[in-house]
Amino acid sequence: MSYPYIEIINIHKSYGSFEALKGVSLEIERGSLVTLLGPSGCEKSTLLRCLAGLETVTEGQIVLDAQDVTGFSPRERNIGMVFQQYSLFPTMTVEKNVAFGLEVAHVPKKRIREQVAEMLEIVGLGDFARRYPAQLSGGQQQRAALARALVTNPKVLLLDEPLSAIDAQLRKSLQSEIRRIQKERGITTIFVTHDQEEAMVMSDRIYLFNVGRIEQFGTPVEMYTHPTTKFAASFIGSYNILDASFFSDRIAVPSGCTSVAIRPEAVHISSVPFDHTQGGVYLEGVIRDSIPHGDVVRYSIDVGGTELKGEILFDNQALLENGQAVNLSISARDILPLH
Repeated sequence: MSYPYIEIINIHKSYGSFEALKGVSLEIERGSLVTLLGPSGCEKSTLLRCLAGLETVTEGQIVLDAQDVTGFSPRERNIGMVFQQYSLFPTMTVEKNVAFGLEVAHVPKKRIREQVAEMLEIVGLGDFARRYPAQLSGGQQQRAALARALVTNPKVLLLDEPLSAIDAQLRKSLQSEIRRIQKERGITTIFVTHDQEEAMVMSDRIYLFNVGRIEQFGTPVEMYTHPTTKFAASFIGSYNILDASFFSDRIAVPSGCTSVAIRPEAVHISSVPFDHTQGGVYLEGVIRDSIPHGDVVRYSIDVGGTELKGEILFDNQALLENGQAVNLSISARDILPLH
């Protein structure tokens, strides 16, 4: 019989009269990488600390590999954790930092040397074993902290915004490295971030947090293409969020839905009229602004006093000018009702 490797069951966490976590439940499969995504202060890190045993839960259960570990100490849970601040011991070499957990567990010295050497090679620090943390770059310190967490072969790896202090280019490289190591070793991993792009790149599954609750969850593709609430649409991607009445005379909006969401790339822009026989919604507007955004140009379009964002590839298309009248086409399936 199969079962989730990690089960978080109706977790509440209060600090006095303040309720941080408000009945959080989720399931994580063995060997997957799950991201807890959300803005600062939404309590995603609090859940991580509860899972690690660094915080006691007020109510609810934490089940790991079919065992209730709610009352276990951090050491009894065998969970590795990497924080935003890597917390490497400054007076120890990289080698000694990585070996620390194995030494505490009284692993034989020969085995420690072998495991540490192997792990440093995996994270690309084999030539840096004798250096001290102060002699490493931010990215190297991050990899040393990752090696220290992995070398004890934990059941679960927890990563609490480990890349937030690293520059953008190195960050992308480390995202790939963490994902590669996680997949190769098959280690169940929970990653906390406020960066939606990072979550999309790294995750098998995303749980979106909002003020101590799970707002929505799903695969990266599901989260991006089908947000179900106004908060989800505003946090993931750069959706147009419009009052449902804007389309009330053009498409049927389900009752109870006060807003709709449209991805900028779903707004097709042309300087000539579209063929209205193809179905969908057709609008007329005026270009108000344009911003290069990677390999696309994002346009701000005034449609009768309502602003819409639309994107087109640089490609070979002529760029549209501010003040230019344009025609817009949106497929009905790309107008998503929000609750």
